[in-house]
Amino acid sequence: MGLLENKVAIITGSGRGIGAAAAALFAAQGAKVVVSDLDPEPANETASAIKAAGGEALALKVDVTQTDDIEAMIAQTVSHYGGIDILINNAGYTWDGMIHKMSDEQWDAMLAVHLTAPFKIIRAAIPYMREVAKQEKDANGFARARKIVNVSSTTGTRGNIGQANYSAGKSGIIGLTRTLAKEWGLFNIQVNAVAFGWIDTRLTQSEKQGDFTEREGQRIKLGMPDKVREMSIASVPMGRPGTAEEAAGALLFFASDLSNYVSGQVLEVTGGW
Repeated sequence: MGLLENKVAIITGSGRGIGAAAAALFAAQGAKVVVSDLDPEPANETASAIKAAGGEALALKVDVTQTDDIEAMIAQTVSHYGGIDILINNAGYTWDGMIHKMSDEQWDAMLAVHLTAPFKIIRAAIPYMREVAKQEKDANGFARARKIVNVSSTTGTRGNIGQANYSAGKSGIIGLTRTLAKEWGLFNIQVNAVAFGWIDTRLTQSEKQGDFTEREGQRIKLGMPDKVREMSIASVPMGRPGTAEEAAGALLFFASDLSNYVSGQVLEVTGGW
């Protein structure tokens, strides 16, 4: 029996990076995983790899900034698997700039994906998380544990030069996490956040590699200048960035019964920084 045996888990932004590593880990621990991503190709690849390893996965193309996509994701999950036990709000990207040069579009985009999207996803999941738990409690005197894990960042807990927009979104999700933990604790729904530090993903690669994301027809370059990247790695006491698989382990803890009396908390995963 795995830690997540027969649990249904939605993981947004799980075509690549931390999300993909979490999807594989959750499936290996027995979960039925909804692989949600803006890009269908990596979502399908992640889901196919899970199935090839003997797990269960459903790939969905979802833009978490679009309300219709959110509602469709929730509906398809319930139709396919019968319910929702675990929700991991992981989808996101960076669009950096010093505040004196930052446009309204940059600011709004980061709050939309890192704060408003998780709020709307949680709200859409209410009938299948809060209300089902309420029914269980009314019928049996207790509800089984359900989990929401919101992905934050040390940029949200500590700030970071050139990321006022990203920092605001990642700080805001902590406030949402702590409030929801208080509102939904009565229904045995644990709500926590993981604030990642330096994790090796396409957001932290060298910008020379030229990766990008597309939003509303605009290409947004991903990655970091080499000097900034080198300085950031040097600041980590363990001397290296974390892997996506190591990051996924923190999500597994909060998604499993190991954390049934842990709620409203923020775990920094930083290699000691």
